[in-house]
Amino acid sequence: MSHLTDLPVWAAIIVCGLAVLGALVALIGSVGLLRFTSFYERLHAPTLATSGGVLMICTASIICFAVLQSRWVFHEILIIVFVVVTTPVTLMLLGQAALYRDRVEEKRGVPLKQRPPREEPAE
Repeated sequence: MSHLTDLPVWAAIIVCGLAVLGALVALIGSVGLLRFTSFYERLHAPTLATSGGVLMICTASIICFAVLQSRWVFHEILIIVFVVVTTPVTLMLLGQAALYRDRVEEKRGVPLKQRPPREEPAE
């Protein structure tokens, strides 16, 4: 038997809603990954979907176990913190590496590195 049968109806509705919504957000991010054509466009959708989907699914898990065991689960909070912190950092590192590669290969449409403006000599 499962302890999930002891979950009250109001909590089950919230948990199911959050889990399904988190899965849909992750699915939308996956579709965005397939739909977009350039590497830079493909970076954005999955990173947002990962953070949003994980946040909703972990919140559903926190509510479920808080109601069933009358305590907060620390593991889900750690998962949320690590995903929310590491996903944008990974996005920036991948984007900078791709931009550097594209600049070295001199691909079209890649913004050039801007130089600081020169100061005019004082007279």
